[in-house]
Amino acid sequence: MAVTLKDVAKQAGVSIATASRAFQRPEMVGADSLTRIRAAADELGYSPNRTARALITGRAGVYGVIVPDLENPFFPAVLKGAQARAHQLGAQLLITDAGESPDGELPLVRTLAPQVDGIMLCSSRMDEDSLRVAATLTRLSLVNRVSPELPGVYADPEPGIPAAVQHLRRLGHRRIGYVSGPAVSRSDQARRSVISRICAEAALEWVEIGPFPPTADGGRAAAEALLQTDATAVLVYNDLMALAMMERLRSYGVEVPGQISVLGWDDIPFSAMVTPGLATIRVPRYDMGARAIEMLHQGLREEVEPLHLGLATQFVPRGSIGRADGAGLSALSGLG
Repeated sequence: MAVTLKDVAKQAGVSIATASRAFQRPEMVGADSLTRIRAAADELGYSPNRTARALITGRAGVYGVIVPDLENPFFPAVLKGAQARAHQLGAQLLITDAGESPDGELPLVRTLAPQVDGIMLCSSRMDEDSLRVAATLTRLSLVNRVSPELPGVYADPEPGIPAAVQHLRRLGHRRIGYVSGPAVSRSDQARRSVISRICAEAALEWVEIGPFPPTADGGRAAAEALLQTDATAVLVYNDLMALAMMERLRSYGVEVPGQISVLGWDDIPFSAMVTPGLATIRVPRYDMGARAIEMLHQGLREEVEPLHLGLATQFVPRGSIGRADGAGLSALSGLG
């Protein structure tokens, strides 16, 4: 016999109307009642009929999520945060992969839009014109991207980058490299701006190396380019690239951090598992995913406030950074 909403309400000790609101408008139900209703639904195996709900409320109870690359270890924590918050709001996620193709994102939005109440775009590579077109198709929220007219959550390069640069300065580093990611990445542009300002304030030199794809192969290629510089420390676009760079440098006999200090960005779990541990700038990925889903949900009812939310990054020192010996890689440049 099928479990009904009436069964859930009876098990939770609430009215049928309250049980219904828990699935349709959970923000209108008290926390204790919401917990009891969800526990009862899980115990009884109740699943709301989303087709019927969509006919009644005009909502699908589903949010779409588009990521550039599901294999990139940056995104699982973002997706976990998004999924947890969606579940709290009585919604589900429909996740798809754009394959690191800016041209592939808008067609995916067109496909998903009729099926969802809104779409969370992670690290979108779309240009502003394409984003405006996408916004006419469904509600959007952005992760790791700022667009003038769309709600979004981003990792604020401060205080993470300034803390990292000042730490490197105290260790004697005076010329710092930055391995940049995709040329179309807005977050990469923001980081370069902060690095440029902080290095100027600290009387340090910095050199841009790249752009490179945000992949392990991109990190290995960046190691080759790094060998042509006299940098004593390098900040890399993401941890995946930094880890691959360290592996390539070791294959050339370059000591990390003895001859070059390496610093990543993201703080993926693998960063603390290697030897030496990868120093990095921690990004609040779980919170970014959760807040972006909140923005979509809030947008169903009213204007989103704030429109752009920057979450602070944090410098995490580990064994891949050390004191500068003054030579850097200049003596090894012939290896490249």
